[in-house]
Amino acid sequence: MISVNNYKRLLFFSLVVLMSSFAFLNAQNDYKEFTGNVVDIRTNKALESVSLNVNDTNISTITNSEGEFILKVPNKHLDSKVMVALLGYNTRVVPLSEFSENFTIELSQAITQLSEVNINAYKDAEGLVKKVFEDKNNNIQDESVFMTAFYRETIKRRSRNVSLTEAVVNILKQPYTSNQRDAIQLNKARKSTDYKRLDTVSVKLQGGPFSTIYLDIMKYPEYIFTEESIASYSFSFDEPSTINNRNVYVVNFKPKSKGLNLNYVGKLYIDVQSLALVSAKYALDLSDKSKSKNLLVRKKPRNVIVYPLEATYRVDYKAKGNKWYYSYSNLSLKFKVNKKRELFNKVYTLSSEMAVTDWEISSTKKNIKSRDRLRPTVIITDAISGFSDPDFWGEYNLIEPDKSIESAIEKIRESIEKEREKENSVNGQP
Repeated sequence: MISVNNYKRLLFFSLVVLMSSFAFLNAQNDYKEFTGNVVDIRTNKALESVSLNVNDTNISTITNSEGEFILKVPNKHLDSKVMVALLGYNTRVVPLSEFSENFTIELSQAITQLSEVNINAYKDAEGLVKKVFEDKNNNIQDESVFMTAFYRETIKRRSRNVSLTEAVVNILKQPYTSNQRDAIQLNKARKSTDYKRLDTVSVKLQGGPFSTIYLDIMKYPEYIFTEESIASYSFSFDEPSTINNRNVYVVNFKPKSKGLNLNYVGKLYIDVQSLALVSAKYALDLSDKSKSKNLLVRKKPRNVIVYPLEATYRVDYKAKGNKWYYSYSNLSLKFKVNKKRELFNKVYTLSSEMAVTDWEISSTKKNIKSRDRLRPTVIITDAISGFSDPDFWGEYNLIEPDKSIESAIEKIRESIEKEREKENSVNGQP
């Protein structure tokens, strides 16, 4: 069974008091930046989490919830093509030379047809899932990989953004055959927080980037499927789908009973040809309030009770040659905070996502020294400070911020400037 302690290492946030300071960094400019959006060709609906990958490189990015993207490409690759892919849609390949300002890319939904052989190959969905994990060494990376990734962590109170943390991190991704844990190094980072809206009791996600990388269930299956717990779930086939013009099995899973410490419900997307896991989307069952009360909390005041309302997770993998690599993951936690002697409850949503934007096979030159490694228990908002100019990230690829986030940043920045002006006026400074 999955232990509560293992789960806590992955998904804890803490209710604590926040502090702030400021720092700024700069970057070089030997690349070209492309912006645009991706939509459904039939409905014109914005498509979220679309992967854009520069062919013959490991450079990639992903669209935000409004379908928008920023893709920064080194000058030496400007004659390349971009592969645009999303689960359930036909993959498109678009030359960079065709990208115009605010370029719109249209994707069409794929019609999935599996041959009779593929359909009958695995009548037992549970047997297929077991084979995915048993044969993972044939499909996933078997060497150390040095990755560059973009990490974002946001906190909302009700529907309003009140805190934003962003970072470019380096990841030393250990082989999936190794028991060594992945290492993460902070490269560049910034944050912006409206402390008044967070009140004195606030929210932090323990683990920071580790909270997303531990969603890599092929590397860390103990957080959801162990040899013992997998038999506690029931599996069934859903309608097949398509990604990167390849057919995938879709397998639903849910607990057979409420006997597990933690119950998950979700879907697994498995490549028909290689039987590699392409994607996993799942949620924690929080229907039993007596069992879930304070479940996600590591530390809180005595007079506070936390009720999780929603906990959803996702991880994606990307193929390179005949191997699959960790590509993207996100988590979203929604919870209600009850404080004694307060009339109204506070509802917060904490979202965290990480997208790999470049990688290469690790060498002695591409390593992370022990002193530079983040601790798995790190609270990223404590490790960084300050929000700087739009050119802060330089050549690094990132996930285009939602307009709601951009608006929140501007409001927070204005609030900080006003507070500074008041302080300067009181102190008699110009």
